[in-house]
Amino acid sequence: MGSHTTLTRKKGVYTSLVSGLLFPIHEYLKRHGSVSVRKQLEKTQWWSRAQIEQLQLDRLQRLLSHAQAHVPYYRTLFTEIDFKPTAIKAMADLQKLPLLDKAKIRNHIDAMKSENAYKLARFNTGGSSGEPLIFYIGNERVSHDVAAKWRATRWWGVDIGDPEIVVWGSPIELGTQDSLRALRDRLFRSKLLPAFEMSEQKLTLFLQEIRSHRPRILFGYPSALSHIAHHADKVGMRMDDLGIQVAFVTSERLYDEQRQQISKTFGCAVANGYGGRDAGFIAHECPAGNMHITAEDIIVEIVDRDGAVLPMGESGEIVITHLASGDFPFIRYRTGDIGRLDNESCECGRVLPLLKEIQGRTTDFVVAQDGTVMHGLALIYILRNLPQISAFKILQESLDLTRVWIVSENTLDSTISEMIKHEFQARLGKAVNIVIEQVADIPVERSGKFRYVVSKVTPS
Repeated sequence: MGSHTTLTRKKGVYTSLVSGLLFPIHEYLKRHGSVSVRKQLEKTQWWSRAQIEQLQLDRLQRLLSHAQAHVPYYRTLFTEIDFKPTAIKAMADLQKLPLLDKAKIRNHIDAMKSENAYKLARFNTGGSSGEPLIFYIGNERVSHDVAAKWRATRWWGVDIGDPEIVVWGSPIELGTQDSLRALRDRLFRSKLLPAFEMSEQKLTLFLQEIRSHRPRILFGYPSALSHIAHHADKVGMRMDDLGIQVAFVTSERLYDEQRQQISKTFGCAVANGYGGRDAGFIAHECPAGNMHITAEDIIVEIVDRDGAVLPMGESGEIVITHLASGDFPFIRYRTGDIGRLDNESCECGRVLPLLKEIQGRTTDFVVAQDGTVMHGLALIYILRNLPQISAFKILQESLDLTRVWIVSENTLDSTISEMIKHEFQARLGKAVNIVIEQVADIPVERSGKFRYVVSKVTPS
């Protein structure tokens, strides 16, 4: 069973109230099963490798049978390739199915919904490749994703109800802070700071908010948290005396210098998380420093350029199958990210497989003419919700010039182009020259990964 190394501490009365009563009531009212799923995950994380693989195989068979019976896209596909879910006898049999990518989802979005799905939630993401994608998620998937994150934070001695600062940039989150959500956040002691705008004044206010809130956990983009940490050092504001236990970072590649900056300034450990809205929470870092895959819910394959599965230890594209995605199945989904698997043991005692050398997920900051630093997502969100655009890339050449490469089946009309220019100038400055270039395709980086924002302007 291993050493069962886990950070533990005596929880406060209020944290126990939230994690043991208020949050379970919240999830029950939302028809989420995250509480029971998390409890089960905390048992299975200590299972043997053979037990985990058998669990994956059983759940994979159920997912594929469900897809055949209730999902039009897979019912048609399985007929075309003469595939029967009952033929899955080993994990390698998954390779009999074709890979799924963003283009296929876009082209068959309605056919990918389960016929018996209940209240699907619509999501969209630019993804690390800059390819906009609309997809749907059901309650089962939400429950499992919440439980996976919840389990990982508990590895670090932090629970729901502990004071939390979230530095995030999604207008979905920022635009829906209604009174009910605000009350929930106050009850759960979670405070949201917008990552879009990071002027000197805003950064100082952020630091004051963090000092006032005294969080046990920080959660957000590594670039945003390291930028806030750098500002604290710059203005001489001490932040390592607040009792912060861990900074959870996700949605971007975590660089060594960012980890060091965050850890030094806030006096806490930094835990990396890998995943996305489309792919789910794929892997989390444990206190021993390894990225454990959420293997109970997610099967990870590493493939080459042609889609062939690579041997253990070789680098290639990360492909996932989310076993809790029956309402809108993600089966052999290409993430566009590069990484490799490792079968070594972790000293934490968990046998959950390890994901190594995750590349990509780089979202840069952009700098406005007046010096305001903002997250690249402030520009990305302008483009990704436009159905005319299938791919894009933003290149900030200087404070005075930003290029926007756009891939679209049809020529963009002047109204759309002017709207994009207006929205970009509203963020970067009215005098900035926004050059929109419609291109046939967007080349990848040398790593094989797209970067959807590249800024040549260094934040001061």
